[in-house]
Amino acid sequence: MSSSSQPTVAISRIALAITMAWIAIGGVSAAPDAQARERGAHAANAAKPQAGTRTTTRARGSDGLVDSTTVGPKGGTTQVNRFRDAQGNRDATITGPKGGVSAVDRTRGADGLTDSTVTGPKGQTTSVDRYRDAQGNRDATVTGPKGGVSTVDRSRGADGLTDRSVTGPNGQTSSLDRSRGSDGLVDKNYTHRDGSTSSVDRSRGTDGVVDTTVTHRNGTTTTYDRSRGADGAIDSSVTGPKGGVTNVDRSRGADGLTDRTVTGPKGGVTTTDRSRGADGAVDSTTTGPRGGQRLVDRSRNPDGTQNTTVTHTPASKP
Repeated sequence: MSSSSQPTVAISRIALAITMAWIAIGGVSAAPDAQARERGAHAANAAKPQAGTRTTTRARGSDGLVDSTTVGPKGGTTQVNRFRDAQGNRDATITGPKGGVSAVDRTRGADGLTDSTVTGPKGQTTSVDRYRDAQGNRDATVTGPKGGVSTVDRSRGADGLTDRSVTGPNGQTSSLDRSRGSDGLVDKNYTHRDGSTSSVDRSRGTDGVVDTTVTHRNGTTTTYDRSRGADGAIDSSVTGPKGGVTNVDRSRGADGLTDRTVTGPKGGVTTTDRSRGADGAVDSTTTGPRGGQRLVDRSRNPDGTQNTTVTHTPASKP
């Protein structure tokens, strides 16, 4: 990750709700949480982070909130300063490597819900206004930096599950309909802005582990077949729309941490080895199919916060 991208990362972490709202506005994804986790398992196969070291130092202020300073591979520094306002809301100021300052301001409305305004380094603002409807569902109105307004409308169905409709600035709508199958698992049907549909169907295998079938907008499917190994760790086999198979094999080490080996559709292998340091923090080493490595070294501070150093060594060129 380049140092120039660090302010965006910091803002997205602080204003997670805003980020998720914009993701929803951009179109509801058919990827379930489990699918995202499996993708993360073999993300190192395709990821090409910038070579070098990035360090994040955290400290707890007198108000109990955690501040952080991140130094990127090229020496750029991003600082995140969190603080409480008079209402007790957690606000933040982010200073990027080029000196640009962004701010996150939260306020609590009369309904008890937290609204937020993010002001970027050039003065552009994004605001999220949350409120409850007659059913008690939490809806939201998002106003973007160019004045476009999007809405998130939630409703509770007869089965007790919460559905959602997102209307974007141009009036386009995407919706999410949840339903409970006969096995008690929650399935999902998405209708996207262009009218196409996708679905997530979950089923429980004889071993009690939940499998997933995702039907994409073009009618192709991705299946996630999970199984429990002898050590209790969950393994999985992912079959993609074109028939390629990715296997994720998890194993539990003597230290109780879960290691992972991912074999991609073309036979490439990525391994992640976790270990616990003397201070109890978990470190990890990820080695990609071409020999590239990502080392994550965590250390625990006396105030309970954790510092992190990430070192990426790219694979040698063939």
